[in-house]
Amino acid sequence: MNAIPSPEAWYAHRVSYGETDAMQVLYYAEYLHLFERARSHLIREYGMSYSTVEERGLYLPVREASARYRRPIRFDDLVNVHVTVSDWGRASITFSYEIRSEDRSVLHATGMTQHACVNAEGRPVGVPDWLRDLFAQKG
Repeated sequence: MNAIPSPEAWYAHRVSYGETDAMQVLYYAEYLHLFERARSHLIREYGMSYSTVEERGLYLPVREASARYRRPIRFDDLVNVHVTVSDWGRASITFSYEIRSEDRSVLHATGMTQHACVNAEGRPVGVPDWLRDLFAQKG
């Protein structure tokens, strides 16, 4: 059996004023948006869009999400989000995230999202081989 791929990517994001709270600190819920953007970026980096994943009949609803805030991120900061696939379940995928400073030296936050693999009717399906193969090709 082939090794389970551990794809990774970096996503750069500059914090806009509208993403911050009254103290110009990145609003806590925006971290989940950064995770989503990084996850979409990861899939695109490996040659497929999220739209194409869904066109192939696979949907990835979030089953669980968490974020640990370590250092504040402020308006106009440029951050880099490191995203990896940290676990492959039978019918789920877990992504892990680190949000780092522009030069990647400061860790601002960590997090994870776990996604069920379901079909268009919302029924669980196994992780398709084509998705594992997609992520294995670049490594």
